[in-house]
Amino acid sequence: MRALLREARPKQWAKNLLVFAAPGAAGVLDNWSSAWRALVAFAALSLAASGTYFWNDILDVEADRLHPTKCRRPIAAGSVSMSIARAMGSWLLLAGLGLGFVPGWRCGLAVVVYVLVTVSYSVRLKHLAVVDLIAVAAGFVIRAITGAEACGVPMSTWFLLCTSCGSLFIVTGKRYAELREMGDEAGSTRATLNAYTLGYLRIVLSVAVGATLVAYCTWAFDTKEISGSTWPFYELSIVPMLAALLRYLLVLEQGHGSAPEEIFASDRMIQVMGAVWVIVFGLGVYVG
Repeated sequence: MRALLREARPKQWAKNLLVFAAPGAAGVLDNWSSAWRALVAFAALSLAASGTYFWNDILDVEADRLHPTKCRRPIAAGSVSMSIARAMGSWLLLAGLGLGFVPGWRCGLAVVVYVLVTVSYSVRLKHLAVVDLIAVAAGFVIRAITGAEACGVPMSTWFLLCTSCGSLFIVTGKRYAELREMGDEAGSTRATLNAYTLGYLRIVLSVAVGATLVAYCTWAFDTKEISGSTWPFYELSIVPMLAALLRYLLVLEQGHGSAPEEIFASDRMIQVMGAVWVIVFGLGVYVG
């Protein structure tokens, strides 16, 4: 059971917190009728994501055995048999898909699209340079869309653009860190790393972080105008957002970031900036 739980990667469920982004920004999470829908969407994506992790590791078992850290994953290490992994992966996928339709068919459809994109990535897209970055970033965007559809709240163009560029920034940072960490052996664990160079990925990081900041600033000012608030909370939320982005860039340059979830769980400055952002933006939504 412990090996199965490790293979499900519950730490990765933190990525699914994006389902709360749109309803949180819309100020509806204090309403139970919206909150429970967001929670169900979170659970559906978490189950579906764990199912795709099982299948991804089944397909990547040989490459994972050559990786310095992925070789310890239960399937690669032999702690979970292939037959049990296939059964558990399929069950989790079906459970996530079914649960996704509980808040509504649009939410369910978003979960279906998430699974299709993720499975396509595991089977083919991860072998295509640039496309692999877009595919993983798309998974983050779909998570945000799932939360919006579950609660029936609208998403502005700038919100989607900010989410898209921010996701691309995180994904590119992961590839950048992997390439620095593995060096000449990088291609043996992830084929697309043979196509990338550190210089190219630095350019993409620069474009992505700049676009994220511009999109967020525009979204913050646009939201302020729509809300009619006289308080500067939305504008002030730009400060912790900028600090968090710059801090993550520093972490990447220090040679870390191949596992973003571990950075977010251990880097105190990023955590503090995240908490400050939640408080300041939350004041804009619920007080301003």
